[in-house]
Amino acid sequence: MDDAEDITSYIPRLRRYARALTGDRASAEDLVQDTLERAWRRIHLWRRGSDLRAWLFTIMHNLYINQRRPRFNMRSETLENEALELSVGATQEDRLELRNLKEALGRLAEEQREVVLLVGLEQMSYEEVARALGIPLGTVMSRLSRGRERLRALMQGRTGTPLKVVK
Repeated sequence: MDDAEDITSYIPRLRRYARALTGDRASAEDLVQDTLERAWRRIHLWRRGSDLRAWLFTIMHNLYINQRRPRFNMRSETLENEALELSVGATQEDRLELRNLKEALGRLAEEQREVVLLVGLEQMSYEEVARALGIPLGTVMSRLSRGRERLRALMQGRTGTPLKVVK
């Protein structure tokens, strides 16, 4: 397999993660396009034998952060305007559950959401996530733990942060 085939094999995963990050198809497609363009221009920087997927997700993450800074207050269209692409027709209950999950993911802190999506959606290992985001492994684990707990609380309708008693 050559470099172009290797990179193109990750396009569906890049699209899925970009959709989850940005919340709308147009922004996600732009992010994927920018990621692929940058990866192709800098393919000489990728070390053969290293994890191409982690390298591509690192590029996407950095682009997302950089693009988000100047447009901090801009809102984009939401996923609710688009049909979800499911292999089996969803019931009304399934649609409500997906809507609630999307809303709960949107309420997570950005750092937690990124880790939860990379581990849960993209099924990356903790080490791959740490490399992709440029953070220590322990930080990945703590953000994932806190993100999962917060997501669980939001899905159960608990909005406050539980207070722990310290003696």
